[in-house]
Amino acid sequence: MHKITFLKITNNLTIPLTEIEILAVRSQGSGGQNVNKVATAIHLRFDIQASSLPEHYKAKLMQLKDSRISSEGVIIIKAQRFNSQVKNREDALNRLREMIKSVTITLKTRVPTKPTKASQIKRLESKSVQSQRKSFRSKIGEE
Repeated sequence: MHKITFLKITNNLTIPLTEIEILAVRSQGSGGQNVNKVATAIHLRFDIQASSLPEHYKAKLMQLKDSRISSEGVIIIKAQRFNSQVKNREDALNRLREMIKSVTITLKTRVPTKPTKASQIKRLESKSVQSQRKSFRSKIGEE
């Protein structure tokens, strides 16, 4: 079995695992007799500015309004969903991957279109029909 040294974000973007700091800490909450003995939760820290990410991805990450990103530009993820340290490590890395992947997707800019001639005529006709309908609602003697 070979050891993974890179975190794959997309087909052409990877991050070396040396840039990601992973600490095992004791998990909160219920866990039976193991809770005070085994460090199963994972604290993941990733410094955006010191990373090898392209500059435009760094800028997009820094602009994200996410509580997991500190004011210094460090992504902090705590994973304690599972009772296994290995699963929590995978979970933390997957959450980091998804956060970085979210800034790599560029949305197409919307090109505004003009209404067709037929739709303009239809809109004006419906307005006149509505106006006529409302005029019939008035009292007979009023004008």
